[in-house]
Amino acid sequence: MAVKGEDNNTASLIDVVTQHDEALEQALGEVIDLPTANDSQAFDVSKNISSEPYEVGDLLVSYLEQIGVEYVFGIPGGAIEPLYNALARSERRGGAKSVVARHETGAAFMADGYSRNSGNLGVCCATAGPGATNLITGVASAYDNHSPMLVITAQTAIENFGRNAAQESADTGINTVAMFEHCTHYSTLVSHINQFEQKLASAIMTAYRSPMGPAHLSIPLDVLRHSSPAKYPSYDLSSLLWQPSPIDMDSFNIFCGELASSENLVFIIGEACSQGIGSILSVALKFNAKIVTTPHAKGLVSPYHPLFRGVLGFAGHESAIDAIDSDVDTIVAIGTTLSETASNTWDQKILNQKLIHIDSSEDNLMHSPMARLHVRGDIAKIFENVETKFNISKPTNSDSRIINPKLKSKKAPSKDESLKHQFVMNEVEKCLDNSTPLKPQRLMQLLPKIFPPETKYLCDSGNSMAWSIHYLHPYDRRLAGSRDESGGLFWTCLEFGSMGWAIGSSVGTALANRKSPVVCLTGDGSMLMYGGEVTVALQEKLPVVFIVLNDSEYGMVKHGQRLGHAEKVGYTLPRINFVGYANSMGMNACQISSVSDLENLDVKELIADGPAILDVAIDKEEVPPINSRLKALGTIHVD
Repeated sequence: MAVKGEDNNTASLIDVVTQHDEALEQALGEVIDLPTANDSQAFDVSKNISSEPYEVGDLLVSYLEQIGVEYVFGIPGGAIEPLYNALARSERRGGAKSVVARHETGAAFMADGYSRNSGNLGVCCATAGPGATNLITGVASAYDNHSPMLVITAQTAIENFGRNAAQESADTGINTVAMFEHCTHYSTLVSHINQFEQKLASAIMTAYRSPMGPAHLSIPLDVLRHSSPAKYPSYDLSSLLWQPSPIDMDSFNIFCGELASSENLVFIIGEACSQGIGSILSVALKFNAKIVTTPHAKGLVSPYHPLFRGVLGFAGHESAIDAIDSDVDTIVAIGTTLSETASNTWDQKILNQKLIHIDSSEDNLMHSPMARLHVRGDIAKIFENVETKFNISKPTNSDSRIINPKLKSKKAPSKDESLKHQFVMNEVEKCLDNSTPLKPQRLMQLLPKIFPPETKYLCDSGNSMAWSIHYLHPYDRRLAGSRDESGGLFWTCLEFGSMGWAIGSSVGTALANRKSPVVCLTGDGSMLMYGGEVTVALQEKLPVVFIVLNDSEYGMVKHGQRLGHAEKVGYTLPRINFVGYANSMGMNACQISSVSDLENLDVKELIADGPAILDVAIDKEEVPPINSRLKALGTIHVD
């Protein structure tokens, strides 16, 4: 249609532009798969935009929904209120919703756990000033855990920068953008409306780039609440986040030759093997390679696998070290950083020219310059190609009975049924000790017999981490086959070592899969530090059991001081009744004082309506397996 006062050429141009905009809008709707009017489960985007505000915060949430994000973890505040307004509108239409933490660090812990177990991006947010700085410990933990995460913090309005506004945290105040630069892969201020989509897309793409980790956007209040410059996301992040899986075929072919010619192989399986673990185990069986795991990866391999020799590194097993003996001609490290905790404190038995290091991350390969071969590429694809090259077939379910032929059920073994493993634990007799107070070794040995096989275990920094790595072995009969979830059955925040990490991460883990129980193993020190986050599990009715190893001490501090002959100082805590604490919140709780208390638990009933706390009085004089850590600190000599 011609416009009055315009010449025909101009009118024609306007018609063309109008038609182009309509076609573009339709095409974008198809690209991001927006719900249609006939979809009874979906929200009506056009109706939502016309009847409610559609601000930059709403556009941000639309991008999150585009890539499957279900939850945003954080705490509301004045400067970030527009984002929470957008989340409220999103939740009404069945989209992403907010989960309110009790402390911003806990929000980041939750996003970490959710990301690792859902396969989606973890998202956490905080208001300006102290809200942003409170996030940093949790974000740093995700950085060391390589968890893809979007971190959103607010700023005061741009016009107030440099005027000493309340909670100002721009470059003219407490510079939070600079603070996050050292624990994220991307940290930037969105200073103009027209920057927003480009910087948001860059942040999310960076979070998924190898090595994965957090990316940070600092968004001023006036930018967040400004009318959105676009009705729909301009970019299709779903397609942009897809990454090809290239393999360095030259090094791959050399690796295959090494496999064929090696007579004594050891596989070191790291945490990045989760997506390819089925193929890796099939290859290990084919070449009769002994298997050890790093502490993070122990939940990826059945402890009863006939080739498994235990955990290598922090709180690991001597049998894992013994597996790497002088007769070994090839050590294959897969998907591991070969950090202090994953390499038995940089043991030279491992870090030598027998080593082949396989990883998708160039950063990880930089930690093994002494290796005789680096194989770069997607780990799952590499081992799938090995299977094809050597015509390897995966074991069937019936084959897995060679772990224990007596076990024909997929259920966990009974308390009286013994399973045999090929690795050696310290003081194994204490795993059967029924004395009181309860031995931590006995507690860890009993947990997989009480909780169902699909239970996920998360362990906090401290003695609970050491006890669980060495003695907790979740029941798993599989020799091969990938997991349904990417998180594995066991995880701990080992590198950064944040106390309270497991409490928040358990909430995120349970939100990723409400059907499977989650066990959080924590200490009384960690519970006193971040115990408020259990109320999030209560509010969301999540199946989480918080097991508090209660010894009225910072146990690792005490035993570290004793073993290292340091001054005995600063480790005592008051005796806390965590059953009373739980009851005050209306949460189920039990006092565990003996083995019989534990064995008589009805787990299904315990978490039928939400989380529970087990207050476990443990023998505080039992010494955890922490010698490798003390060796790294230089406080103890370990042969």
